[in-house]
Amino acid sequence: MNVNGWHWNRGFVGFALADVLMVAIAWMLAFWLRFNFEMPEEYLRMALATLPWAVGCMAVGLALARVQRQAWRYVSLADVRQLAWGVLLGVLLTVASVMVLRYPGFARSVFPIFGLLVLALLTGARATWRSLAEQRLNARREPGQAPVIIVGTLEEADQAMRTIKGSPGWYVVGIVSPREQDVGQSLQNVSVLGTTQHLGDIAQSHQVRSVLLASPPGTPLRREMLLRWSGTALNLLSMPTAEHWLNQSATDLRRVELEDLLGRTPVQLNAGDLAEWLSGQSVMITGAGGSIGAELCRQVSRFGVAHLVCVDVSEAAIYTLEQELRSAHPEMQGHYFTANVREYDRIKAIAERFKPIVIFHAAAYKHVPLMEESNEVEALRTNVLGTLNVARVAGECGARRCVLVSTDKAVNPTSIMGASKRLAERVVQAMAKSYPSTEYVAVRFGNVLGSSGSVVPLFTSQIARGGPITVTHPEIVRYFMTIPEAAQLVVQAGRLGQSGQIYVLDMGEPVKIVELARLLIRLSGRTEAEIPIAYTGLRPGEKLFEEWLANDETTTATSHPQLRVVRQGEGTPDALDIVTLSHWIEALGPEPAPHHLRIGLHGFVPEYRSRGG
Repeated sequence: MNVNGWHWNRGFVGFALADVLMVAIAWMLAFWLRFNFEMPEEYLRMALATLPWAVGCMAVGLALARVQRQAWRYVSLADVRQLAWGVLLGVLLTVASVMVLRYPGFARSVFPIFGLLVLALLTGARATWRSLAEQRLNARREPGQAPVIIVGTLEEADQAMRTIKGSPGWYVVGIVSPREQDVGQSLQNVSVLGTTQHLGDIAQSHQVRSVLLASPPGTPLRREMLLRWSGTALNLLSMPTAEHWLNQSATDLRRVELEDLLGRTPVQLNAGDLAEWLSGQSVMITGAGGSIGAELCRQVSRFGVAHLVCVDVSEAAIYTLEQELRSAHPEMQGHYFTANVREYDRIKAIAERFKPIVIFHAAAYKHVPLMEESNEVEALRTNVLGTLNVARVAGECGARRCVLVSTDKAVNPTSIMGASKRLAERVVQAMAKSYPSTEYVAVRFGNVLGSSGSVVPLFTSQIARGGPITVTHPEIVRYFMTIPEAAQLVVQAGRLGQSGQIYVLDMGEPVKIVELARLLIRLSGRTEAEIPIAYTGLRPGEKLFEEWLANDETTTATSHPQLRVVRQGEGTPDALDIVTLSHWIEALGPEPAPHHLRIGLHGFVPEYRSRGG
């Protein structure tokens, strides 16, 4: 029977009757305790006479607190607090009813004793029921269930066990903690078997091959476990990501991935705010066929845009993107153009046609060594003049925002590519003053896992060929993010940014490239004996350590926990002379002398220092 949304079945009635019985027992027991188990006859008659009132009033109090909705098997501290409120209401109602009935000489100390007994009995019954249910669940291991060890602190293991409890695929054998003091303790009837130093021996002795890493991404423990045990006989598992929660059962554990090496928690979008901003609007993305541009298109498509205008110089890339988005979002009006951002008239014609409210500018040359050797002028013309064209078009076509995808290599640059991106940042800041009705922002981020030109595809192909993996230096480190994170950061900054600002992501701890290489080797099922690592030396324009801020820059927080805005200091160069810059780049010719080009570039980017000069 369904009444007011409640399903009244035999189980529900049984639990309700059990509560009533315990309330009645508590009322009588309160009198016995009050009189030290030698209750006078008149008080026994008084207790029996008021019993229906006490039970009724307590039932009303518990009902007002909605205690009857509690599932005994899953009782928690929140349920106990709810129960306490219900008992308090019941006691107050009982006091009021007894006062109305006017029993002379009634022992008022019975009321608090009654309340405490009801709370103890009801809480104890629920806790016992949950304990028995969990014991039955642990004892009834279904065929096919695999044993798993949870690695993490007690707090992390507790959350993990609550998440996977009842999973048809797994049962928890034990916990391995990084803290010595946790050993020997138990959690939800599961023992802490030892510390992480002895994980291999513990897994072997309990015949367990699967290990669930309960610590969140970015913690030292997770990185240590990944680097030590990836590619071994142990099957490393992780909790579902946010996207998996939307599409799968919460108990579907996943294998650890390269992204788990990141030194922080993954970036998350403020989806509701972005949907309100972009829904029904026209959005334009340059460099749409590249790794970041294509992911920007995917992210923006989620928010119900009316027109998505995708621009890229590569015919093959834009065709592949078109096929993907038409299949994923058949209702969306997608428009796909092959165009070069260095062609101002072409970019303007496209923007004039669709009038985008925001332009995300991801088109750029990004490969440092390639741009450093014989392609310097191409980097300047695409990354600087291309940015200038897109920024001008945004202002002239009435776009509300123009968002530049920048890089950490623009900070104190030592490469042509980095200096060109620093100039691109200064270009959009200059445009912010020329077109005050359009807000211009830039977003800096580091290396993107899996993007074209990144180390991951290179290392993967080298592993496939049997090695060696080439790393430029044993101490070289980089900040990393995933392709979806990079795109989400750009979109979020586009929504939050104020004109002329530069945004950076709180990237956590940098990752050693050699650690990344070792993890990829292990994830491929190989060893370093089979796939050696060779050090080749730093390449032209390459830094040992990347930076997020110039020497005179600081950051302040934004409303997004992982986005920060750059505050530039007194050493910031004066406003960029766009006309002089454009004339200089155009006058370089098809093959300028590298030394001449670098001297001229230093005049526009004073902090630029080429390696060796």
